[in-house]
Amino acid sequence: MNQLTEKTIACPYCGEHIDVLLDPAVIDQQYIEDCQVCCKPINFLVFETMDEELSVRVFSDDESY
Repeated sequence: MNQLTEKTIACPYCGEHIDVLLDPAVIDQQYIEDCQVCCKPINFLVFETMDEELSVRVFSDDESY
């Protein structure tokens, strides 16, 4: 069983730091989740780095991937 990985991201809208849980079994995933503080939609891009570490990048609606 894979354990979830906790990462801290900064909301691209309000800048608030938010802890998110990522599933290491599901890499190269893209999804949208609302900010827990300002409620705006954050675009998440979850991927594995060259060092096989799970990483996440976040974008606002007007930013490109």
